[in-house]
Amino acid sequence: MNEINQAFQLLMAPPPNAAGGDAASQLLPTLLTFGAVFLIFYFLIIRPQNKKQKEQKKMLDQLKKGDKVQTIGGIRGVIFSVKQDTVVLKVDDNAKIEFSRGSISGVLDAKEEKKDEKDSAKDDTKAEGKKSSKNAKNKDEVQAESAE
Repeated sequence: MNEINQAFQLLMAPPPNAAGGDAASQLLPTLLTFGAVFLIFYFLIIRPQNKKQKEQKKMLDQLKKGDKVQTIGGIRGVIFSVKQDTVVLKVDDNAKIEFSRGSISGVLDAKEEKKDEKDSAKDDTKAEGKKSSKNAKNKDEVQAESAE
């Protein structure tokens, strides 16, 4: 047991100053390491986040009547009116919803709208094709059963 205590005391003892260095020379590498970590965090996390916040604020300040926008909840509509802290979206012919400005996630481009319309038209066409092929198969089966 005494041997364990001696080994523990040796491990916990400060290192001998064989090189003649003091506490400041041991502190310098630690500070440099912390500084490097802070710089990495700044350039990889903090700076891009601040840039994104500035872009979002600029986009919200430039909202105007007639812009096609999408909310953070996924609702798309056209801005009907813009107030100090809120925006009224027209989502259907008679449906208008009031949102806070901060809930607008982005302004939709005309190109993006056309792309979405084309994608939905393709999906509709595929669905119609599947339905018509199923209906044709069902008609053939019904005719076969009636012939028997």
